Amino acid sequence: MNCAGLKYLQALAPFGMTGDLKNMERLLDVFEHPERKFQTIHVVGTDGKGSTAFYLSRILSAHGISAGLYTSPHLVNVRERIRLDNAPISEEDLNRLLLQVRDVAEQTQTRISFFEALTLACFLYFAEKNVGVAVIEAGLGGRLDSTRTACGKRAVLTSIGMEHTEILGNTEREILHEKMGILSAGATLFAGGISPELVRDTENFSKSLSAKVVFPPVVEDLEVPNVGHHYAENASLSLAVACDFLGIAFDEEKARDALRHALWVGRMQKLRTPEGKLRWILDGAHNPHAVKRLAETLELEFPKQKLACVFGALRDKDLNEMLNLLAPHISVWHVTRTPYERFREVGDISSELQTRGCQVGYSGEMSRPFLDKVQEISDGPVLITGSLYMIGSAIYQLRDDFEDLSFFRGMELTESETHGKQKTKAL
Repeated sequence: MNCAGLKYLQALAPFGMTGDLKNMERLLDVFEHPERKFQTIHVVGTDGKGSTAFYLSRILSAHGISAGLYTSPHLVNVRERIRLDNAPISEEDLNRLLLQVRDVAEQTQTRISFFEALTLACFLYFAEKNVGVAVIEAGLGGRLDSTRTACGKRAVLTSIGMEHTEILGNTEREILHEKMGILSAGATLFAGGISPELVRDTENFSKSLSAKVVFPPVVEDLEVPNVGHHYAENASLSLAVACDFLGIAFDEEKARDALRHALWVGRMQKLRTPEGKLRWILDGAHNPHAVKRLAETLELEFPKQKLACVFGALRDKDLNEMLNLLAPHISVWHVTRTPYERFREVGDISSELQTRGCQVGYSGEMSRPFLDKVQEISDGPVLITGSLYMIGSAIYQLRDDFEDLSFFRGMELTESETHGKQKTKAL
């Protein structure tokens, strides 16, 4: 097939946020505002956005509603970002819609980013499919995120932590305000994972927009496949939003059953052999806020056991704090990276670990031979963590071995907007 649309998207990869919403608004006007043809529920936050959005979409689908889902980044293939009732957009549809975006952008001489082009394609797709509701995860922040152009009556705030400070602000309060900028006047915000110090700010900012804020309680007995209390928190948020959206049509048993089967891949996910032996634990914790939650979960799940760890991280992350949090739970570190340009060099991480007196085992670029070697020399389960992009690469290598990764079979690795070129074949 002609993949000119996908090639156009990849050519936009080096270009990041444009700083305002004018270009998005200009193109949406030309397209006659597809984002106004469906209801939107926004999801923002430092961590937990993807799982919360995914859980919510699965609950809504279980109630017979055609639910669109837009998340980022992708793990293996860009198509997984745009889903309808959990089925990824076809390559043909994505290519066709991206060509429409390209043509209009060129005709209007409008420069847009990778994320803006994909967001436009998402809006066009959901409008074409007449979705009942679209659950939209913000890419970065909220106030200036391109997804904000789809105004919704409901928004979800999952957590606040220090990340992307050069863009969002140097304090949690500043970051909170940037993320809450996604809110439309009169909307309802469902907030979770907010520290007591930020509750008053959350309430006051909501009032300034004539918005309502709700702090749903955690439903402790919810069952989700992902391991960790924070996933129960995210599931509780999704449950509260679904109940509000569905009204009298809400069926709690349907919702609970949907959550029991809603596996958000690559997030505190256990991969077992057909015989039940635990081989791998995948977790995309990529900043101190997420690593702290991972460490808390490891303390509960493996209280008397240290794990071997395959680890890699991006250069713009706080490596020192990530290692401080993880080190008490790790017996040996196997350091790796993917071809993404912004990954830290293997030698840099290995040197830091050795300086700390940590045992460094096998090192090398992420590949199937690398993972096979790590598994061969490990006595028990191996944790893979440090970056979602690394988790995606690991999934690509392991997807044929584990049924829980079957969603990704047949997909090729594709580039992300943030980290330059990535190899598209197994190493």
